[in-house]
Parts: sequence; structure tokens; C-alpha cells
Amino acid sequence: MKIGGLVKFTLIDFPGRPAAIIFTQGCNFRCRYCHNPELVYPHMFTEPVTEEEIWSFLKRRQGTLEGVVVSGGEPTLHEDLPVFMARLKEMGYATKLDTNGARPAVLKELIDKKLVDFIAMDLKAPLEKYSAITGIETSPAILKESMDLIIHSGLEYEFRTTYDKEVLTDADITALQELTGRKNYRVQECLPVAKEKNVLKVMHKEI
Repeated sequence: MKIGGLVKFTLIDFPGRPAAIIFTQGCNFRCRYCHNPELVYPHMFTEPVTEEEIWSFLKRRQGTLEGVVVSGGEPTLHEDLPVFMARLKEMGYATKLDTNGARPAVLKELIDKKLVDFIAMDLKAPLEKYSAITGIETSPAILKESMDLIIHSGLEYEFRTTYDKEVLTDADITALQELTGRKNYRVQECLPVAKEKNVLKVMHKEI
């Protein structure tokens, strides 16, 4: 996989577990309020972190860290994601996937092969407004398929929305709450991103 950043320790991104976060490069969405453009736009990519660096770090942290979050960008764009997740499991790590839900077939494979323990899916907007937010034609049926897979997976999960008041309204948030049944759904305020060499720290505040 092409890895654009690593956060070596977090207590908030994998509920209940001390974890590391791996950020993959590349995304199929072009959201107007994107907080990690360095992971989305190829001309902004930095030199990737090698997988050898990742595995070396995770080997040293066995017994200290309990989980690994694979985020992005959009991890499901990487064809070797299942192999990568399988190796994390072999090392004894619980795994969490952050996804935009655009590739339900990949989600199904990860769920069926028991390669993921927790899935967080970003809900960008009410489904009928997705294309306006993401900048590409987005199928509501595909997004709903991913939501249904996650809900019925038996895994821990959450749906979440980054609330940028320049692109979303209070009515949009209410519609998303109704779409999820208000279960395992949270809203986070859009805040700046702190950047360091080979580290991308996504800053957000739950509201």
C-alpha cells in the first residue's frame, strides 16, 4: 500500500484501545472541506512511508499497542488492503478501518474474512446531496449497501459526519441522524490539521 503518514499513538481513534494510525494515500472523493488534502491529491503526496518501516514499528510495539487504525485517504482503493489487514491480525493487533463506504465489495471481503474488528464510515451528507459534497457522481445505493453491511456485520462500528457549516445545514445533520437511526452516530466539528514530517494528525472535536 502507499502509506502517507503514521500516528504512533492515540487513545481516541480506536475506542477502548491504545492504537496507532496508518494513513493511506489516494481518495476517490474530492470533498470541498477535505482536511487531509495531502492524502487525496497526487500532486500533494509526500514521500511514502515504507511498509518495512510500518512493520518494524509495529513489531516493537507489540504488547504495548492493542490496535491499528487504517485510515486515509480511502484505504479500500488499495488492492492489497486485505493482505495488509491480515498481517496486522497475525501480529495480534485489533484492526479498525476508516472508510467512505464507496467500495462495499471490499468491506464485505474484510468482514467475511474476519480481518476487521471495528469499522467507521464517514457520512458526508444526506445521500441525495453526496455528489455536490464529494465532487463526483456518487451512488446512494452503493453507500446504503455499505451501511447495511456494516450494521449487520456483528462488528463494532460508527457512522460519523464532519460538520462544516459552510457546506452542511442543521437540517442535513437531522436527516443523517434519521438515516442511521441515531445509533452509533456522531458529529464532529471541522478543525485545522496539524502536520509533521511523515505524520498527519487529524484534529476534530465531537459536538
